[in-house]
Amino acid sequence: MPTVHGRLLAADVAELAGVSGTTIGQWARRGYIRSSQSDGEPRVYSVEDVGEAAVVADLLARGVRHADVRATVRRLGRQYGNWPLSEARLAVTAGERRPRIVLREDGRAWALGARGWQQLVVLPELEEVRLRLRHG
Repeated sequence: MPTVHGRLLAADVAELAGVSGTTIGQWARRGYIRSSQSDGEPRVYSVEDVGEAAVVADLLARGVRHADVRATVRRLGRQYGNWPLSEARLAVTAGERRPRIVLREDGRAWALGARGWQQLVVLPELEEVRLRLRHG
C-alpha cells in the first residue's frame, strides 16, 4: 500500500474541493474517491484523497456524467492505482453537449465510451483536467 499523507475529515476535504461535506461522504460511498485513512465512521481522508475529490468536482462541474466518472475510476484504477484521477493525464472534450473523458498517454488519446476506452483517430478540441484546490 502506498504511503498516504494527512488525516482530514469530510468537511476539510469538502472545503478544499469546493463541495459540501455531505457530497464528499456520498462520493466515498459510491466509489468516486476513497477515504484511505479510515473507512469507518467518521471517514478519514488523506491529502491524496483530496486530490481525487478536486478532480471529481472539476469533471462534474464541466458536465461529465456521474456514471462516466465512476467508470473512469474503475477502469483506470487497475493501471494507475488508488488515486487514478490525479495520476492519469485526463482531458474532457470541449464544445459537446455532454463532455466525454479523454485519457492522453504516449501521444495518443482515448475517449471513454459505452464500450470502454476507444482510441481517437481525429482529436477533438480538448480541455485539460488539472488538480485545483479551492482557496478560501
